Amino acid sequence: MSAGKIKKDASTKEQHRDIAEEVANTFEWLIIAFVLAFLFRTFVMEAFRIPTGSMADTLMGAHLRLRCSQCGYRYDHGSDSAGPVRRSSRSRARHARTHCPSCGYERPRPNSPAVPRSNGDRILVLKCTYQFFEPKQWDVIVFKNPLEPQINYIKRLVARPHETLEIIDGDIYINGEISRKPPKVQNELWMPIYDNDYWPARPGEPFFNEQAWHRPLVNTPNSRWESDRENPTILRLNSPAEQINNLFYDSSTGNNFKATYAYNDVSEHFFRPYCSDLMVRFYVLRADAQGQIGAALSKYENQYRARVDCDGEMVITRTSNGKEEILKRKDLEMPPAGKSVFFSFANVDHQLIVQFGTEIMTYDLGRLPEDAGPRKPNIEPRAEIFGSGRLSLSHIAIFRDIHYISKQLPGSGRGGRATEWLSFRLGDDEFFVLGDNSPNSQDGRWWDRNGIGNNRRTYRRGIVPREYLVGKALFVYWPGGFEFPWPQGLKTFLSRNSRHNRVLQAINMLVRLRWIPDISRMRLIYGGSNKKQSDPSIDN
Repeated sequence: MSAGKIKKDASTKEQHRDIAEEVANTFEWLIIAFVLAFLFRTFVMEAFRIPTGSMADTLMGAHLRLRCSQCGYRYDHGSDSAGPVRRSSRSRARHARTHCPSCGYERPRPNSPAVPRSNGDRILVLKCTYQFFEPKQWDVIVFKNPLEPQINYIKRLVARPHETLEIIDGDIYINGEISRKPPKVQNELWMPIYDNDYWPARPGEPFFNEQAWHRPLVNTPNSRWESDRENPTILRLNSPAEQINNLFYDSSTGNNFKATYAYNDVSEHFFRPYCSDLMVRFYVLRADAQGQIGAALSKYENQYRARVDCDGEMVITRTSNGKEEILKRKDLEMPPAGKSVFFSFANVDHQLIVQFGTEIMTYDLGRLPEDAGPRKPNIEPRAEIFGSGRLSLSHIAIFRDIHYISKQLPGSGRGGRATEWLSFRLGDDEFFVLGDNSPNSQDGRWWDRNGIGNNRRTYRRGIVPREYLVGKALFVYWPGGFEFPWPQGLKTFLSRNSRHNRVLQAINMLVRLRWIPDISRMRLIYGGSNKKQSDPSIDN
């Protein structure tokens, strides 16, 4: 054998050895990557899909994305069910109705394939955080359902170990005092009652109550508020500076103040309680340096008013039994006339909050249940706007807070856990959770069996044990995908002909995939905060 041939054979063997080493290295890196991904998914972060609407409107399960056929307001309505958890019958689903959260127009829930449908938000859950830090109240958490530990649930954490929980008139009380939501959580939980930017296209058409729609913002006698002739969503006032003109929201048309959800079917709306934690907001433009602007909100038998005088003063008052008292006042620097300024007034969690531009003033009504006055939850609240001088208002809207119900429908005979009359004390390593869609959430209020543990161990009814905590919901990374806008004829053809043809079945599945995310809805999921909340009686 020649030396050249021996050298060539050695070179070939060396090349084969190099290729084998590269393949081995590749497999090694793939195995390492797989192990790291597995560890990351198991201990650090995991993706979940929201299947139902128990956390709506914070997190959406399978739903229809609707636009009101009257006023054009966009809102979501659950498609996973016509009832609390699952569809009880085809008949019920067929008669399900939806209502607009702005103008209140009701219609049958659409079943057309052309209606945009979403298969639920996809979220990232941080799984390691509760190994090192204590869960915070108001966190949105993922946990193993104590009744069925193989299933993951997602709810909002409202009470922690060694706390006594009560649900009183929709609010959360911990150890006898109201528990206020952090500002970012509260901003996520406001729900619309009326938005003046959306007007019905056919106002003469009767609504569900057989009354023709009229503008819910109504002048009181001798009040001079008028709609702008060119843009009816703008209200104008031209009056003497000393004459107060009042508008009130008429709940007999459109939406009322009950704790209803546009996500749910309307069949049970009549039985829902009133929610009296409200907010009014708008933008105001002053034509000159005279007059005042403000809003009023009533709760039980008290009326709270917040006003800004054009001479540079912000005032909060309370009227009870016909007597008005000043609760708080503050001097402020008024912006120049002719500039549109944001105004809002909220009564939420026993706290009055008024904002004018960048100035904010708060007043603490007290944390005990009786501090807001004798509770009379059957009295419907009232929202008003008042002013004097030459003013223009735009982007007027009214919102209500989330309202946790503590009993099911009247006549059901089923009361919830952790009510005012049946407070709930948590023990070691016990947590209590609620769904943001309170009427349609199976949570700690209603669990009627002991939780299931290992080795025949059981847990107390209504609680989530510490060892069942999975992690904290962090981010909505895929907010309910859309289908690609394929021609409707193609989808109809595939639906009719794919039953017995596997190729067409595969194509139909690809066509029906909802792989286009709604980027505008990607967002952080806010929960409790490490920061100590400031005293609400101090201006910030």
